[in-house]
Amino acid sequence: MTKYPSFAAVDLGSNSFHLVVAREVDGRLQLLHKEKHRVYLAAGLDEDFVLSEDAIVRALHVLKQFAATLAGFEKKHVEVAATYTLRSCQNLRHFLKQAKAVFPYKINVISGQEEARLIYQGVSNYVHDDNNRLVVDIGGGSTEVIIGKHQSHKLLTSRDVGCVTMSKLYFQDEKLTEKRFKKAIIHAEQYIEPVTAIYQKTGWRSCLGTSGTIKTLSAINDELFASKVLTLDSLRDIQAHLVSAGELKNVHIKALPDERKASIAGGLAILIAAINQLGIEQLEYCDYSLREGLLHELAQNEEFDIRTRTIDSFAEQYTVDEQHAKHICQTLTQFYNAAKPIWHLEEGDLALLKWAVYLHEVGIAINSSGIHKHSAYIVLNSQLPGFTQEQQQQLGALIRFHRKKIKTQDLNELVDAESKPRFSQLLTLMRLAILFHQKRQKTQVPKHEMHISKHNIALKFDSTWLEEHSLFAADLEQEQHYWKSLDIDLSIDTTMHLI
Repeated sequence: MTKYPSFAAVDLGSNSFHLVVAREVDGRLQLLHKEKHRVYLAAGLDEDFVLSEDAIVRALHVLKQFAATLAGFEKKHVEVAATYTLRSCQNLRHFLKQAKAVFPYKINVISGQEEARLIYQGVSNYVHDDNNRLVVDIGGGSTEVIIGKHQSHKLLTSRDVGCVTMSKLYFQDEKLTEKRFKKAIIHAEQYIEPVTAIYQKTGWRSCLGTSGTIKTLSAINDELFASKVLTLDSLRDIQAHLVSAGELKNVHIKALPDERKASIAGGLAILIAAINQLGIEQLEYCDYSLREGLLHELAQNEEFDIRTRTIDSFAEQYTVDEQHAKHICQTLTQFYNAAKPIWHLEEGDLALLKWAVYLHEVGIAINSSGIHKHSAYIVLNSQLPGFTQEQQQQLGALIRFHRKKIKTQDLNELVDAESKPRFSQLLTLMRLAILFHQKRQKTQVPKHEMHISKHNIALKFDSTWLEEHSLFAADLEQEQHYWKSLDIDLSIDTTMHLI
């Protein structure tokens, strides 16, 4: 009997938390189980973007339930994505520390661009179209707008305006007036207007809307006006219906569930603004979104890893010396294999190191002087499809400190205290691999032996060779000094006859 592995995707949204379990059968994903819980996370953000303890408690309660559902799942088969509220909150580390105690799977906080990309992947892998299409997703704290064709996106944007945050601003007391809707729509248009021109220029043939707000508005339109297709006129009619009720408590629509009442006015205002700005003629609801995008990428093998494609594209864009990078990675893999059993490194650590090596010289496009700083700036401030915010930060930090002095203050700005021990281990391996290939000739790599303990890397060289390569010896001595802020020592030993 063929065994089909199961995968799970967890979407920690600003309004709701979702869990979806699926399995891949003959190249297609079969959905096996779904869970959805209202958490109202965005409602717990204050003016300073601090997440309230009440909101954290609600989130932890749901994460405990998800952990029970996922008991027995391998970590590599579970992907967790946190969106607007968690990427925006100032006390994220406080939340993640508490979440780790009840939920054993890594929570990846993703950028708005990455959220938009995954939404499009969820749509494109289930709904096929030979023409450009526009996808709009209105979440609790942000709105994503994407243009793509087939399975490739062309434009991605995430605007920091969502149905929960908008409703808090203009409909907090649940009063529904024409004046408030007008202000809310203008407010939303201000967020969308900066991307209007490029989206209209690119164009699309069809438009799809995803997630709860648009699903609810489509159902309301069907109940009130016998059509699931949304247009500017139909949305204005829904607005008029809400305004006629005066207050949310007077709205009685079967298609509007109680748990969505508090945010529907804000979501309606955003969708009207999007249609106004972008010139959308009609929009249909699509039942696939970010969760399905996560599932799809989980099911892909390494050959189709979007992150690998991203690095390859970056390397081509910045004309990276791929042969040199390949040689460094070969040596780095040897170092990694030596360190893995002692430092308990994981496969993901080697992948991160190789990606950093391929990008560590992109800054030469700016200036060869200070290349480590220029390269890090480019990586930290570019769109890297497939990478979480944490992974992008780690990449940037490895590149920033791959050479020259490691200033403790600068290091602490990019790497938190909890991550520093593992980061230091990876950085030392990368620095040595790059140093070993500084002459950019594979034949010039020194013969050596490496021995690794918990806080030490010991290198042994033939004394004659080291005497003949005094600059390399001096560089090693300099490394010993540079590493003082990493809590890892570098020992250099020489022997007359190294085999």
